Amino acid sequence: MNSEQLSNLVIDALDDIKAEDIVKLDVRDMTTVTDYMVVASGTSNRHVKALVENVAEKASKAGHKPIGIEGEGGGEWVLLDLQDTLVHVMLPKVREFYNLEKLWSLGPVRDLAATDR
Repeated sequence: MNSEQLSNLVIDALDDIKAEDIVKLDVRDMTTVTDYMVVASGTSNRHVKALVENVAEKASKAGHKPIGIEGEGGGEWVLLDLQDTLVHVMLPKVREFYNLEKLWSLGPVRDLAATDR
């Protein structure tokens, strides 16, 4: 499975349990740390944690065990490191404050919930 397929698996896992405002950022030209960043919102701390758990489970089943998970304790912003894809799941207020999409985007940002990946 290549990095793009992994990022699409992440998006599908987030979409499975109703993540909001899913955005995939191609950061290959900006960093060597990862190829893609996927940013999504959850409706509550519990929802954020459940989204990350679902992604980790699906990625593990596909042979991509997470390298690390940060922020699970609070549940406002959880980072899941799958090496080729970093997953940021946040509460909307935290996401708005940090605005990762603007920070890491060279082009226009688009919502992937209703579009092709």
